[in-house]
Amino acid sequence: MESKGKIQDRAEGLEALLQARRSVRAFEAAEVPREHLVRVLQAGTEAPSAGNVQPWRFVVVRRATARRLLAQAAWDQEFVAQAPAVITVCADLARSGQAYGQRGRELYCLQDGAAAALSMLLMAEALGLGACWVGAFDESQVRAALQLDEQVRPLALLPVGWPAERPARPPRHPVEAVTAWLD
Repeated sequence: MESKGKIQDRAEGLEALLQARRSVRAFEAAEVPREHLVRVLQAGTEAPSAGNVQPWRFVVVRRATARRLLAQAAWDQEFVAQAPAVITVCADLARSGQAYGQRGRELYCLQDGAAAALSMLLMAEALGLGACWVGAFDESQVRAALQLDEQVRPLALLPVGWPAERPARPPRHPVEAVTAWLD
């Protein structure tokens, strides 16, 4: 069993990482090493998933022409194309559906993909990278740009790179304002 001190240190480290993470929308031109991107992807695979089905699929886009298509699909959000890499987090609907039917295709795979995306954002922060969760995009355009099968649904675009900005911490609602206790 871990000591209280080790547990406290680990919790404080996680709190600091969560508080440091920002949505970065301006990137340096420098390429992100493949090893860093692999660590970010690995963090995504460590996320929990319903029944451990792991229905996520990741597409790493480094080619400038493909990043430009993703930016256009994201309603012309230019920073998507400016990032040296964009990780597209997708859900394998068939895989989740095999395990859980309609609920798997319509809900669990979305939750699982969201957990994977957050894990990747936190690892990017830990590596000193900037990233942003982009959910505003035309799915059919992303699907076409990446030549995705109809059973693979794009859920999020994660532009990743060396941050050219460090946005201020946005205000957060206090825990008391968003929590109900049923003791």
